[in-house]
Amino acid sequence: MSRKIRMGMVGGGVGAFIGGVHRIAANLDGQIDLVCGAFSSSPEKSKESGKLLFLPEDRVYGNFEEMILREKELPEGDRMDFVSIVTPNHVHFPPAKMALENGFHVMCDKPVTFSLEEAQELAKVVEKTGLIFGLSHNYTGYPMVKQARQMIKEGKIGKVRKVVVEYPQGWLSERIEESGQKQAGWRTDPSKSGKAGSMGDIGTHAENLMEYMTGIQITELCADLTIFVDGRALDDDGNVLLKLENDAKGVLYASQISVGDENNLRIRIYGEKGGLEWYQPEPNTLLVKWPDRPIEIYRAGQPYIGDKGQAHSRLPAGHPEGFLEAFANLYRNFSMAVRARIENTDYDAETYDFPGIHDGIRGMQFIDAVVESSASSQKWTKFN
Repeated sequence: MSRKIRMGMVGGGVGAFIGGVHRIAANLDGQIDLVCGAFSSSPEKSKESGKLLFLPEDRVYGNFEEMILREKELPEGDRMDFVSIVTPNHVHFPPAKMALENGFHVMCDKPVTFSLEEAQELAKVVEKTGLIFGLSHNYTGYPMVKQARQMIKEGKIGKVRKVVVEYPQGWLSERIEESGQKQAGWRTDPSKSGKAGSMGDIGTHAENLMEYMTGIQITELCADLTIFVDGRALDDDGNVLLKLENDAKGVLYASQISVGDENNLRIRIYGEKGGLEWYQPEPNTLLVKWPDRPIEIYRAGQPYIGDKGQAHSRLPAGHPEGFLEAFANLYRNFSMAVRARIENTDYDAETYDFPGIHDGIRGMQFIDAVVESSASSQKWTKFN
């Protein structure tokens, strides 16, 4: 197959931040072409967005239903190969389900759906169709996250005992959703975001990163969610104690009222032999801590890092790379899986991995568990 993988997009039109991020990430390796889209719930805005992206008028659609059905009618060499869904949470499930049922692979923004029930139903569709489903937990695409995961898997720091993961932001410290701020508006609206606010938006990132890097899952949790901003309907701050597999313990907090913080995702992992620390604003650095010698500083792009980290390092050491490149790693890996499926060939799925429907279900289970735990007088809530 001597062509690029063809992508259609749902959402991500004029004024949408995350749509542009997905398009840049998908385009970075030259393996994917955006060929069509339904970019807004407004047909007029969708057409306007398609024009700005220089798409043919007949490949810009008024809604996702029209896009999926019309694209399905095109010859296999012309129609899209997969759908990228970059809408608010409540518009993830319908286009994902319809795309899969009509033969298209799916890359979806997180959290995977509006509710756990939708996620479980979507998992059945993925299994039934056998198609490829990717989820944009983009922090798993960083090379030093891959390096840490490989070191833990190889036993370099011994059995994991404790994990501390935090994701503080400060952008919702005031009720800016009342000012017409679009991103704040839907994230604080239960009818669009779901049953959780900060825990659904960024807490799921922290949960996913913890489980991905350590390779162990949460089994029970004890959560305390708070709405600090008067009049807000969903949590804007949360603190969670965690029990993990292998008798490990953890602490997770996610906050969007931590004034002055940007996207300060940080994770610390402590094993029997050593510890690891990674900080998203300085993503090319991994701190490796030992009990009997100085802290080691691992840097992306250096020849001493493992093959998984090398596979996701794009630039020579010392050249800054970060959020967009990590996002692009997910799209590159996803496109490799799609290409292998189309060409009926194999690819190294362990090295070039990406989050999938199982990760999405874990995220929705996490949301349900923290909301249930916070509202309950019961100390611990099982997470399964």
